[in-house]
Amino acid sequence: MPFEKVTPEKLSVAVTQQIEKLILRGILRPGERLPSERDLAERLGVSRPSLREALAELQEKGLLRARAGAGIYVADVLGNAFSDALIRLLSEHDEAVFDYISFRRDLEGLAAARAARLASDTDLRVVSEIFTKMEAAHIKARPKDEARLDAEFHMAIIEASHNVVMLHMMRSMFQLLREGVFYNRQVMFRQRTTRGALLDQHRAINDALQARDPDGARAAVEAHLDFVERALADQQETVRNEMIARQRLEREKMR
Repeated sequence: MPFEKVTPEKLSVAVTQQIEKLILRGILRPGERLPSERDLAERLGVSRPSLREALAELQEKGLLRARAGAGIYVADVLGNAFSDALIRLLSEHDEAVFDYISFRRDLEGLAAARAARLASDTDLRVVSEIFTKMEAAHIKARPKDEARLDAEFHMAIIEASHNVVMLHMMRSMFQLLREGVFYNRQVMFRQRTTRGALLDQHRAINDALQARDPDGARAAVEAHLDFVERALADQQETVRNEMIARQRLEREKMR
């Protein structure tokens, strides 16, 4: 008969599964350092040998990385989502920029609608607190902070949608955005009129989420990304026009 004796689960297995779930749900993030071995063993209520066994298994799976003299960190597994060749290809062709925005519009609109329906009150509080920080950065005119908080705001919405596949896919996409593969986001936050419009759009998204209005949240996200697409198209045209103007100027100097 196909039966085996039931054995109690090893403590190391329980630890492994708990850490795996924290990584899967995006609570432990790539590059994040784990607490010290003693502290982590106490928090989990297990012996240090059991903890070491679990950490070793997670390192074998490629989910954790040990850094000599620095501790254990969550592995940057997202870095493998795109090959170096594909990243170069995306960065060298303008059409990838607009395809990326279209991709975000579809998925983030869906995520916002899901978040409005499924997010906990705590999820929505996280979104609201990030938006409050965005307002403060806007007042202080700090483009770098605004660009960083913009990414955190959108990721918080995706986290609040509670779809782990979407979470990791979009986190990978945002990593490329932070690295400037698609476009330089800080440029948009340096322009006065654009900055004000972007803040108003994020306010509309936050308001719809706090009101738990799925249709409103989705529409607000789509309107925001439509604006980003138009702003980037205008920016690219401005760059092209400037290049042509410089060529004309050089010609006049040579006459």
